[in-house]
Amino acid sequence: MTPAELSRTVAHVVRDAVDEGALGPVGDVVPEAVKVERPRPGGAGDYASGIALKLAAAAGLPPREVAEVLRGRIAGRPGIALVEISGPGFLNITLERGAQFDVVRQVLAAPTTYGYGEALLGQVHDFVPVGDERGRIVTEVVVRLLRSQGAEARIVGQGEPGQVPAVVPCPAPGLAELVGADAARWAMLRAARHDRPRTDAGELLAQRESNSLFRVRYAYSRSRALSRNARELGFAAVPGAVPEGERLLGLLRDHPGVLEGAARHQAPDRLARHLEAVADELLRFQHAVLPLGDEKPSAAHRSRLALAEAAGTVLAGGLSLLGVDAPEFL
Repeated sequence: MTPAELSRTVAHVVRDAVDEGALGPVGDVVPEAVKVERPRPGGAGDYASGIALKLAAAAGLPPREVAEVLRGRIAGRPGIALVEISGPGFLNITLERGAQFDVVRQVLAAPTTYGYGEALLGQVHDFVPVGDERGRIVTEVVVRLLRSQGAEARIVGQGEPGQVPAVVPCPAPGLAELVGADAARWAMLRAARHDRPRTDAGELLAQRESNSLFRVRYAYSRSRALSRNARELGFAAVPGAVPEGERLLGLLRDHPGVLEGAARHQAPDRLARHLEAVADELLRFQHAVLPLGDEKPSAAHRSRLALAEAAGTVLAGGLSLLGVDAPEFL
């Protein structure tokens, strides 16, 4: 279960509770979407939501009482193992173990569209062409992100009305000629739209950890190498429990929400930073994937390989949305 799916589940529970009168006359404050996020330090569960606090005033009830109404209803939904109430009325949700690892199956089953959704369905966005190189690249990627979430988005012709994303121009015209198209695109997209992108050619071309694009591409190439090595050892990926991969798994679960946020705020840099986080965690995790020495491949190795392949799939899909190549060999 992804955060987006959990958000929809909680939203449905809230609407059902309101429709049944369990929360009293809350009026028009019922949200279309419910925010779920990782618990803060010291929190419990896999995800947390403060929806009860938002509904309490309109319902005329204490937040913890609203939370208790929602707790029992959420706990009965498929994929939910436990719902606890903390603090003034936060809902802390623990997923069933099987539901947690279903995300690997989801990624591998939809390798080019994992994270796509319909959160922005019905929205229409027209953008006007811009002459600035960075503005053109950012607009192009924003259109892709919006479409990935169900919105209609396009770049209209000259003279037609449309939006113009506010983008600080690249201070180094012709950057692609110096460092190549991929490195230039990454530099322009990795920086927030109101920030100046890094343009140091030596750093953008460096094949080392300080170069974020290199890390992302290298992590993807390592995921492909792990698959090739596993085939040579006679085993393939099979999704399953990977306790030591929980941090990487959490990042994959977050991917749909990252795409939605990047589209909603027209901020490609959010996706770029997320890919960096996935890459860094995959590079830490990779050493546990293959058998060592005379060790025979086991169910644990198959599950770890599936998680590594899913992470590589997310990296490739994210780079594709940004218009950056993901080489299998690096």
